[in-house]
Amino acid sequence: MDADSVDCIVEQWARERPGMPVDGIGVVARILRIAKLITDERRRVLAELDIDGATLDLLATLRRAGAPYRLAPAEIAQHCLVSGGAITQRVARAEDAGLVRTARSASGKRTVAVELTEHGHRVIEHDIEVLIRRERELVAGLSDEERCRLEELLRRLLGQLCRD
Repeated sequence: MDADSVDCIVEQWARERPGMPVDGIGVVARILRIAKLITDERRRVLAELDIDGATLDLLATLRRAGAPYRLAPAEIAQHCLVSGGAITQRVARAEDAGLVRTARSASGKRTVAVELTEHGHRVIEHDIEVLIRRERELVAGLSDEERCRLEELLRRLLGQLCRD
């Protein structure tokens, strides 16, 4: 396999700081570069779909929950890995766009459930299909075996990092 720009960085640090361990640079620097490229491509696709990542995340979370596509705000926050305040803002924007509807407490002050509307269901069905197709294209250069192995290694690394 040909050397890449990360190999050059590793070689430079090894030359300039001979005693410093540089074995992690090759993994971390490549993950960071891959993450940037994938994030940039995801933003491009979402812009074409005219949806922001936060709204897509909200709709996808509700869709994955299964019928009736309804969750409490706290459940959404847990799945989306964001604060309750962030969910409140996401829900308000999506509700204004007709993508979700909310059920409120008897006092009307607190949202107790968020549910996909028919329009929201159509949007997520279309947009997630486009996004997943593009993500599949991004890893198409790997064989099925390579993709499965990479997925396994990344799962292991993520699990290790989440425990630390």
